[in-house]
Amino acid sequence: MQFTTSIAIALAAISSVAASIVPYERLNKNDSALLIVDLQAGLAATVRDWDAATFKSNVLAHASIGKLYDLPVVMTTSTEIGPNGPLPKEILQMYPDVTPVRRPGEINAWDIIDAVHVPSAHANITEFRAAVKATGKHQVIIAGITTDVCVAFLALALRAEGYHVVVNIEASGAFNLRVAEAAQARVGLTHTGCERQSTKSFQMVAAGVQVMNLFSINAELFRDWRSTDPDANAVIPYVDRFLAEESFVVRSHAAAVANGTILGAGELETITVGNGTETS
Repeated sequence: MQFTTSIAIALAAISSVAASIVPYERLNKNDSALLIVDLQAGLAATVRDWDAATFKSNVLAHASIGKLYDLPVVMTTSTEIGPNGPLPKEILQMYPDVTPVRRPGEINAWDIIDAVHVPSAHANITEFRAAVKATGKHQVIIAGITTDVCVAFLALALRAEGYHVVVNIEASGAFNLRVAEAAQARVGLTHTGCERQSTKSFQMVAAGVQVMNLFSINAELFRDWRSTDPDANAVIPYVDRFLAEESFVVRSHAAAVANGTILGAGELETITVGNGTETS
């Protein structure tokens, strides 16, 4: 997981602009839906702000949030037949009962296109809207390609509809090297350039969209290591697979058991077996 200091500084700076406009709202797993937007195999080849291995891991980590916290999941693709390609098979296998909404042309997944503007428009053009509304959730967690178009357009549209919107920045990709650096450029903190992407990054935050990373999203959904739904035994394998920095912290916590730390039932075995920190 790569979430650099510069990204944190940028997000803190631009988030402060919106702080007095949009009240803070914590993620609630009982009121959240997970959106997977155009995280397609072909489009992933255009991502330049993450290295390929990190981005693939982050995308799968984003998709796995739905499983871990039992969130309803809505998936959509853009002109899937062609170079954009399908969603990764790992995601499709993760949710065999979820059929992706395959958009034939609309760039903003929230758009309603009618036959007046697009003669080939068909009856299910509002399918994505219907799928999101059918979740019955007020909070949506989004990741997609590209950050400055497919993610930003949808995030702003959902905010206009009254949704609480969180963008998972680590599982969203763009043509530019760093989304956060572009955002900093927009607010004049560091380098210049990347204006198109930075405009959308800043606009999302100013509109009340929460721009978060994998660790913070999971922390808000999980809330307490004493939680039982899911419990630590379910969360720790996710952390171990996708959040390497926190994984080491969790593993080292096992070493503190000898100093009087008491873990919940089953937690010690989960974090120590096979990693060299077993205690007798």
